[in-house]
Amino acid sequence: MGEMSALATNSANPACGWDAAAAPPVAPTGLYVHVPFCASTCDFCAFYQTVPTAEGVRHYLDALAAEAALVTWPARVATVFWGGGTPGLLAPEDLRRLGGIGCSRLGGGVEEWTVELAPASVTVARLAVLRELGVTRVSLGVQSFQPGLLDALGRMHTRGQVLCAYERVRAAGFASVSLDLMFALPGQTESEWAEDVRTAVALAPDHLSTYCLTFEEDTKLWVKLSQGRVKLDPEHEARLYEATWAQLAAAGYAQYEISNFARPGHACRHNLNTWHMHEWIGLGPSAASQHAGWRGANIADLEKWRAHITRGDRMTEDRVVLTPALLAEDALIFGLRMNAGVDLVALRRRFPDAPWAAVDVIVARLVDAGLAERVGADVNSVTQAGPGDRLRLTSRGRLLADAVGAELLGELGAGAGTVR
Repeated sequence: MGEMSALATNSANPACGWDAAAAPPVAPTGLYVHVPFCASTCDFCAFYQTVPTAEGVRHYLDALAAEAALVTWPARVATVFWGGGTPGLLAPEDLRRLGGIGCSRLGGGVEEWTVELAPASVTVARLAVLRELGVTRVSLGVQSFQPGLLDALGRMHTRGQVLCAYERVRAAGFASVSLDLMFALPGQTESEWAEDVRTAVALAPDHLSTYCLTFEEDTKLWVKLSQGRVKLDPEHEARLYEATWAQLAAAGYAQYEISNFARPGHACRHNLNTWHMHEWIGLGPSAASQHAGWRGANIADLEKWRAHITRGDRMTEDRVVLTPALLAEDALIFGLRMNAGVDLVALRRRFPDAPWAAVDVIVARLVDAGLAERVGADVNSVTQAGPGDRLRLTSRGRLLADAVGAELLGELGAGAGTVR
């Protein structure tokens, strides 16, 4: 995606001692660090989080260092992503320590290092530490610029804080800046959403993520939905999807995934690697990993996670063996969310032992339903596909991408035995 050239201005990392520009190309491995601290819980959020205390942060950092020591690390890590929670709630010295834990394990050649920040937590001191560590990319959780909609989501920042935070992030000189927005919010009109998109575009970020509000169980919004206080409107959501795609295309942002848009060279490399089913290592409570032949997650509880790590255990939840069928199925499901679609020839080369006859059936069904199209195909069989054979969703298929993914789940007989 041309990301390396875009990040060249921030490729040298004196704190960690690596130089991305000099790194040889290798199969990418990502590092995800879950920072579980939030001052309050947004109404829509289902991610694991807890209120920070000085003792809790200290215990978290101690356990994170211990967990990192349990991992069999590759020669290098290609991408790093700090998510949460709110990583920016950590004090500058704690951010520096967190970075040091990872830096000792990265090897040479990190291409991209993303940190999620909430607007209210952005300070000059925190940004200076992130720059010192070598962070290349900041993702700012805006959600909306409108006070009433921010209140409806339970967000703790104001429009003014968003604009101030963005100015500070830009002034700090990060190579890439992304804004997260949400639509189909309770009471949100089409014109209000269009205005949020216009406001974001006017700031000229390098990347935009636009997420349709989902109602996750055990959230405040889920309770409101179950009580009938808010309602789903799929037709309204579809109109907002299509309006977003048109508006951002006109503004010069290329859509590369259902919810993600970027200027040339600024697609999120960490997410692309994940969607292509490469390996990633997850550290912290609730963090998932796909590494060394296994997929699994840490328990979503800070103290229980610490106890597991103290015993030398990680990836204790939903632990499964990675099989060719499982990886091929997930590469198909997540690959179809990307505008480029799935390279069927490359997929078969990667997973030659996957059940490709079943893939043929799935592909034919999606095409017949008008949800997907074959591009560059010379033959009808995936097992003998010609060069350039790709499967990608149609416009209708992209509107139904979640349903398509749910329907494909388990189609290749990819279920693996869970190992506790």
